[in-house]
Amino acid sequence: MTDADRQTQVVVSDEDAGLRLDQLLAARLTDVSRSQAQRLIRNGLVTIAGRAAKGSLLVDAGMAVDVRFPSLQKAGPAAEALPLTILYDDGDIAVVDKPAGMVVHPAAGHPSGTMVNALLHHVTGLSGVGGQQRPGVVHRLDKGTSGVIVIAKNDLAHRALSQQFHDRQVQKEYMALVWGHPTRGRTLDQPIGRDPRNRKKISSRASHARPAITVMTDVERLDGVSLVRVQIHTGRTHQIRVHLSEAGYPVVGDDLYGGGRKDVPASLAATKRLTRPFLHASRLAFTHPSTGEAIAFESDLPGDLKAVLATLRRASRRHDIALTKD
Repeated sequence: MTDADRQTQVVVSDEDAGLRLDQLLAARLTDVSRSQAQRLIRNGLVTIAGRAAKGSLLVDAGMAVDVRFPSLQKAGPAAEALPLTILYDDGDIAVVDKPAGMVVHPAAGHPSGTMVNALLHHVTGLSGVGGQQRPGVVHRLDKGTSGVIVIAKNDLAHRALSQQFHDRQVQKEYMALVWGHPTRGRTLDQPIGRDPRNRKKISSRASHARPAITVMTDVERLDGVSLVRVQIHTGRTHQIRVHLSEAGYPVVGDDLYGGGRKDVPASLAATKRLTRPFLHASRLAFTHPSTGEAIAFESDLPGDLKAVLATLRRASRRHDIALTKD
């Protein structure tokens, strides 16, 4: 790979104006975290008009930011023979049905046992563009979220998929069980970012909130809860959980955003069996980076969520019958 292959330029949009430089890079370069962006800046690899820039710089619309990546290293994580469902695998991409409880890539507190460790065992040719600890990673799912995720297996595929995610050309659909009865078709258009009061949370109170759009495309009403089909047009951290919670419909089992309730009526007792948020990435559609074909992959609800949902549906039917008799 030549030096030119390891360079990219980010042009600041009107939407991104006012962000810190390190925030901009983390937002626009899907395969770069904020800590990685700060490291690139510290090492003088981020320049504006040929001069090294500071991470605290507030960027202006139209500003051209040049980023140079260091020589790629062999992926650091070790291959581990962990169970992993591969939905699709070719020379460019792999599509995985990630189980709940599995972190996507190694990070502080999770040096092993991640999806990346499992992928290194199950597939070959992972891209190094994602970084030493994140080979092939284009997007992420929270640890507690199960479902479909795509992995790039070479640099060309990685760049093409990252661009599709950035340009909002990827269709992402989720299934969530929420408290209450939201309205089908409702759009939640609320910028979000790091909560100033609790750094573990995301909220609309952030000083540097970024646009986020969530649409509830379908709603199945049950007794006290609803199964909601959700599409997201952006991919912000915790986006669905935050939007639904702030709209008054927190995801069942989500302790961080108000969905972990223990004092519930008998008809909702099944919700107490959940050990994670009831949130599942059910469908992912995008353009194949090599063939240009429109492709889509789906994942059924996993057993833990399916069992809870079946119990709630039975309880809801009994409740409806009782009300009819009354």
